[in-house]
Amino acid sequence: MEDYMKRPINMLIKTTFAAAASVLVLGCSANYQSKTDAANASFTAAPNVENIKSHMHFLADDLLEGRETGSQGHEIASLYIAGEFAKYGLMPAGDEVDGKTSYVQRINFRKGLLVQESPTFSVVGPKESFELSYPDDFLSSPDLVSTQSDVTAPLVFVGYGIVAPNLNHDDYAGLDVEGKIVVVLSGKPKSFPSEEGAHVASGSEKSKYAAQRGAIGYITLTTPSNEKARPYKNSLNYIYSPRMRWVQDDGVPANVEPELKAGAYLSLPAAEKLFAQGPTPIADIFAQLENDESPKGFDLPITVNLKRETTHEDLSSPNVIGILEGSDPILKNEYVVFSAHSDHIGIAKTVKKDKINNGAMDNASGTSVLMETARMFANLPVAPKRSIIFIAVTGEEKGLLGADYYARNPTVPVGSMVANVNLDMPILTYEFADVIAFGANHSSMKASVEAAVKNVGLTLSDDPWPEQNLFTRSDHYSFVKQGIPAVFLVPGLQSKDPNIDGSKVFGEFLSTNYHKPGDDMSQPFKWEAANTFTEVNFQIGLALANQAKKPSWNEGDFFGETFAK
Repeated sequence: MEDYMKRPINMLIKTTFAAAASVLVLGCSANYQSKTDAANASFTAAPNVENIKSHMHFLADDLLEGRETGSQGHEIASLYIAGEFAKYGLMPAGDEVDGKTSYVQRINFRKGLLVQESPTFSVVGPKESFELSYPDDFLSSPDLVSTQSDVTAPLVFVGYGIVAPNLNHDDYAGLDVEGKIVVVLSGKPKSFPSEEGAHVASGSEKSKYAAQRGAIGYITLTTPSNEKARPYKNSLNYIYSPRMRWVQDDGVPANVEPELKAGAYLSLPAAEKLFAQGPTPIADIFAQLENDESPKGFDLPITVNLKRETTHEDLSSPNVIGILEGSDPILKNEYVVFSAHSDHIGIAKTVKKDKINNGAMDNASGTSVLMETARMFANLPVAPKRSIIFIAVTGEEKGLLGADYYARNPTVPVGSMVANVNLDMPILTYEFADVIAFGANHSSMKASVEAAVKNVGLTLSDDPWPEQNLFTRSDHYSFVKQGIPAVFLVPGLQSKDPNIDGSKVFGEFLSTNYHKPGDDMSQPFKWEAANTFTEVNFQIGLALANQAKKPSWNEGDFFGETFAK
């Protein structure tokens, strides 16, 4: 099958480059279907699994080399997706190019790589002065603002470094961190709600709290519980990984805090050595964590010098966007958004023969279901009342970047997007009997999703892993942060075959093939599962696009209160 598939794929890449380039650059207004054409067209509302299979074989082929953000392989994938959108008659909804709308929203990125020989961590204290060793004692990440960083400042311990008024928590109360380097515990208090806690304790939010209070550096401490879940030594596998952000019009990378000019992540022994010179040993602080106490901050009588060098590279990568216009003269100005990320992680740094991370399940499967769902909607004789946006986003694997860019720079009027359904890594190797919609419990979307799922003969299950905070960890969260109700939809863990444990199948994928070259088309896909998942998505989109009221946040919901206002 491998050799058989590659022959047509080679030919398809050539024809895709030739034919789809004009689609990306100039749009494809000639392919628009009039309402009369759509009404008279023969159609079927059933998924075609051969389409899904074909899309996945193309997107996960070795020739695309893992579709890394900014790579030629991802550009080829984007051309392919744009060509499919044009074939379905979707309106292009990307950038304006030469007076015409294209299917592509081009995003500029900055990629930073840490110069491995450069990080230093020098300590001057009342008892002793010493150097920590990179990467054995501390880690440093690339700086996307400057290529050279050299900061000397005193330290202030700020507990978890969280400011959450709604949870009656402020780790900075009574502390002066102006012009200083803050030292922050990883994680959050055990008592914090899972999803709300994941937001306020995220690295991006903690960095904001520090920068807003005048800090100029940020040091993170691992903890015993964090060490059990994510050992420090495992982090050494990622020291060569780049850091990437999209670049704003003023040339500054988005979602970074330029005021924080230095940073580090400490091992447990390094933290112990650092705190040995302060008023409270680190062992006492860790004992407080075990009792779910939030340690109070204090000044450390230590001055630290942090240095690092970073190389920068500017690149671009596209989102691909098509719109099915709604049929209602009023409601067509509201948009339901289907999203799936088309990027993956590229070529692995390994001595093994197979180095290509094909990303078949992550996320060629979700992108292929997105395309087939778009085809089904385009074939309806009359479009749903609301308009539907289909967007294949880039940069998910680099930090939800493409979705964040689109949510903050939409190509439709701000405030007109009313719901998002995100498709990321649906496991399609067993026939599932239920679905999970992460985030459904936060808005009225739960009722819409539940009714749609029932139409397909399935049930809606609760989040089986609340401690994993999956609601904040995929592209839908970028829409949530713009006040848009969203769900992250995946097949559930209940199998139609009583002899198959869906939870076990999912776990085996994560341990064996997730973010590895084994995530390719040799996996035992169950195409009936792909058919079912596509039908579920279609029914959900139909419900959301046709219901009288747009989705709304639940009364008093944290995410609605935080972002929708």
